Amino acid sequence: MACPGQPADRCLILPTESATRLARMTPEDVAEVVHAAIASAVAAQELALAQSPPVSDIVIERPRNEAHGDYATNIAMRLARPAGRPPREVAAILASHVAAQPGIQSAEVAGPGFLNIVLDAAAAGELAAAVVAAGDAYGASDALAGVRINVEFISANPTGPLHLGHTRWAAVGDALARVLAAAGAEVVREFYINDRGVQMDRFGESLFAAAHGRPAPPDGYHGGYIVDVAAALVAGDPALLELAEPEAIPAFREAGYAHQLAAQQAVLALFGTHFDVWYSERSLHDRGAVDRGFAALAAGGHMFTQDGATWLRTSDFGDDKDRVLVKSDGELTYFASDSAYYVDKRARGFDICIYLLGADHHGYVGRLKAIAACAGDDPETNIEVLIGQLVKIYRGGVEVRLSKRAGDIVTLEDLVDEVGVDAARYSLIRYPADSPLTLDLEVLVARTNDNPVFYVQYAHARISSVLRHAADLQIDWRSAEFQPSALSHPREKDLLGVIGALPGIIAGAAELREPHRVARYLEELANAYHKFYDSCRVLPRSDESVTTQTIARLWLCAAARQTLANGLGVLGVSAPERM
Repeated sequence: MACPGQPADRCLILPTESATRLARMTPEDVAEVVHAAIASAVAAQELALAQSPPVSDIVIERPRNEAHGDYATNIAMRLARPAGRPPREVAAILASHVAAQPGIQSAEVAGPGFLNIVLDAAAAGELAAAVVAAGDAYGASDALAGVRINVEFISANPTGPLHLGHTRWAAVGDALARVLAAAGAEVVREFYINDRGVQMDRFGESLFAAAHGRPAPPDGYHGGYIVDVAAALVAGDPALLELAEPEAIPAFREAGYAHQLAAQQAVLALFGTHFDVWYSERSLHDRGAVDRGFAALAAGGHMFTQDGATWLRTSDFGDDKDRVLVKSDGELTYFASDSAYYVDKRARGFDICIYLLGADHHGYVGRLKAIAACAGDDPETNIEVLIGQLVKIYRGGVEVRLSKRAGDIVTLEDLVDEVGVDAARYSLIRYPADSPLTLDLEVLVARTNDNPVFYVQYAHARISSVLRHAADLQIDWRSAEFQPSALSHPREKDLLGVIGALPGIIAGAAELREPHRVARYLEELANAYHKFYDSCRVLPRSDESVTTQTIARLWLCAAARQTLANGLGVLGVSAPERM
């Protein structure tokens, strides 16, 4: 069967009735089995429970020791008290009901009340067909369906290049948005442009000075990039040099703003980070959103006037002090914009507003949550503030400190130039964002297993090579009979177990706002595949025939490749087919 527009090894023909059923045994499926077993035990009056636990409360894990089965659960110990019976007794009751469920080979009691579960080989193997059939959708869920989430990250001033802190959020923020979307949420990525305030005037003054060959003002912007931007502006509009200083500075400010914002957008696009909304702080004021924000806050009774200034009583909600919205001279504060911006987000229909802020913004957490509370929201539900820590990069054991053109910072462009987009993104996502991060440039460019992104991408490329070789041997595994029970080797079962974990990994990463969990999972998956490949010959030798096992293992390879590709896609990292 032809598949228009698809490579031959991507074309899918489900071969048998068993594969068409798309039966599978992920941890989530095993939880459903255990849930059904509990219901069966209660119906048989073997177990007395006022209320059965929901499926989401049934924890299913992979035992470290293969002898302990494919999966294990502690549900019997959790049910012991409400059932009024010892944990091992509850486990023994459940074991017989679990073993009677389709797809289960056996269930045994272990330790103080654990339940070790062994899958039927055919049921376990069916996962390979299910994953291949699901394709790009495998791993996705509806855990957050119906939830609208605004993810705001980077939000740099349009006055300079994006530095390493911005770069970390460019990777982590985008990955977080992808993870949330994969979990079913409606996600909007938003960049808040700080285009209002004194920093913009200083930017204009600095560009004006550079264009006229003068040093930047003491409180202005420095670095070679200022000279470059000024030169580009003058080249595009020589008339800028003819303007008198009072007119020239605003002109340089606005032209520089447009130039620098375009540069930030271009480098972020190169980095694979895209935004749905570029929100101008100026527009917040120009559209009357500040007045509407103040009205919403006043309605809650938390605004007050003192000494000619307008305040928000944020101390009522845990902030260390009340905050000024409007100074006594009538000037609006940055906090006024922050308050109105939050109210505007909620007015746009977002259930959850997530802020990703740099390490120097710890003090903003309390005040942002206080804004939400003053607006009548639940600060523990409607707003989340994530703080990212600093990044340092090294080469040859020496810290890299200076950019080629930005002066005293390392930029996003610098990092990408050194290691490439994939290595930069993966390495920044791989660690919890709230932990300081040190990157070794020599490791990130190495084509060895010490480089995590290479290790994962190589697994995908290795599988792609196997499937190409199968095509060269004219092995049409897609249309041959697939017998999942042939996948019975311990390394095959291990690989299936790791493959089956992806939906739970993504759902957990979304719930905890921790996309690094996906990266660590992919490394576990790559390791499981390499162990499988080393222990289980996939393709026949020249003097051997194609067997049922050959076909089954090719299905398993295809499932592993799809899982790797989907996980890398969630991180915004490519899945190369050749390396």
